[in-house]
Amino acid sequence: MTSDIQIARAATKRPITEIAEGLGLGVEQILPYGHDKAKITHDAIAALTDRPMGRLVLVTAISPTPAGEGKTTTTVGLGDALNRIGKRATICIREASLGPNFGMKGGAAGGGRAQIVPMEEMNLHFTGDFHAITSAHNLLAAMIDNHIYWGNALDIDTRRITWRRVMDMNDRALRDVALGLGGVANGFVRQSGFDITVASEVMAILCLASDLADLQERLGRIVIGYSRDRQPVTARDLKADGAMTVLLRDALQPNLVQTLENNPALVHGGPFANIAHGCNSVTATRTALHLSDYVVTEAGFGADLGAEKFLDIKCRLAHLSPSAVVLVATIRALKMNGGVAKADLGGEDVAAVTRGCANLGRHIENLRGFGLPVVVAVNHFDGDSEAEIAALQTYCGHHAVKAVIARHWAEGGAGAEDLAREVVALSGGEVDFHTLYPDSMPLWQKIETICTRIYRASHAEAAAGIREQLETWEEAGYGHLPVCIAKTQYSFSTNPALHGAPEGHIVPVREVRLNAGAGFIVAICGEIMSMPGLPRQPAAENIGVDENGWIEGLF
Repeated sequence: MTSDIQIARAATKRPITEIAEGLGLGVEQILPYGHDKAKITHDAIAALTDRPMGRLVLVTAISPTPAGEGKTTTTVGLGDALNRIGKRATICIREASLGPNFGMKGGAAGGGRAQIVPMEEMNLHFTGDFHAITSAHNLLAAMIDNHIYWGNALDIDTRRITWRRVMDMNDRALRDVALGLGGVANGFVRQSGFDITVASEVMAILCLASDLADLQERLGRIVIGYSRDRQPVTARDLKADGAMTVLLRDALQPNLVQTLENNPALVHGGPFANIAHGCNSVTATRTALHLSDYVVTEAGFGADLGAEKFLDIKCRLAHLSPSAVVLVATIRALKMNGGVAKADLGGEDVAAVTRGCANLGRHIENLRGFGLPVVVAVNHFDGDSEAEIAALQTYCGHHAVKAVIARHWAEGGAGAEDLAREVVALSGGEVDFHTLYPDSMPLWQKIETICTRIYRASHAEAAAGIREQLETWEEAGYGHLPVCIAKTQYSFSTNPALHGAPEGHIVPVREVRLNAGAGFIVAICGEIMSMPGLPRQPAAENIGVDENGWIEGLF
């Protein structure tokens, strides 16, 4: 079988200037990074604001399993299919983090005949956006400790500094660290830690900022900690916002690449909807909407995480409204949700599919709760039996939702034309989109609303002092902010082993973080970590360069 990377290497790519021209962009409106990727300039984006906007289609999925669901693959295949049936469509996906590539999850460029290229560059350094975010974040961290070293004019309480450092790699040893060891010349000793870059508030700010001025304004609002009299200290107080903006100036510009079928794709912003908001950038989405009739975008992990954050955070803050939602499922993943082990997925098991459909049904109900039309995309595998597919389609029929078989992995856009036609039909009607909760709802009630209505928990419970902290933030003027829940992606609960559609569980909130610049509150639940670790056998063990200079083992 031909691998994803072999398919990507064999692609016939068009010069990126031609892809830009297809969008109506001239050579002066892009900044090429080689021959096959480019950034769309700030000036080009500013010139688009008066144009009408196309229709926004969100691709999300059932709860992820080791069997795979293929959300990015479906996003790419659907975009190609829309172009095949005569619709001008652009794909918007998120950039890949190095951590999962060298850990266990792998890349984020799609798969099979539904990929975005150049695949290797996208899954490695790409255009350097993540490095710029890492540098901007850590510049602020360095300026905090430097300010304290040189007299601490802002009277920062070193016990109440909340700004940690970041790196774009899984490294559990850095979750908690001691800084300033080694003597007076190295500063004051204090405890801190590292998060992975995608969990950085700077990443969220880049993804939500509308332009450079908004970027700097948001960066300036970052709260890095508190003074001894409990007053918030910001990046603007430290005079760090200007330099951080300089580091992020080019990174804010969306990256233009292409699919295997030479259709345009904007790849920009961070993944990880389990610990971040997990959406591609507002700038990329809005740019694509001004340039296309249809924009197909994705949100990370299952709909309970990615779609909820896309709708309650990104759409709320950017004033976007999707026209339709595609909910991706596979027979294999449904069987795992129905209790089948990964090693046993090859055999037909209609009963397991039926049991696993409870997870699918929960996601359908949740998405409809936002007032959005839904279609189920069945990402087809060769081993799927007719009886299993029929069971899935029957279940969806009982929920008044179509389940459309999509063979884009094997056939590219041609295999997803039926799905594309259904999306066009769904997105043509009136949509009563609404968020899950109003801005005016108290912060703790927002957390409980997500936990009870989306996760079907009986309630959320907070560690000591958390509700008091939320009330303090409300008194300080942050009560209107939406909430970003960080929890395991593998279950509606905080127990990753609890598959299907559990209900009545408790969601423990162990920490809350204020992202004042990004514009939301993060609630960290269960055992989820904002700095992942590598697995027992990391993918890095099998990645290398062959005798011809080709990369091996990257997937």
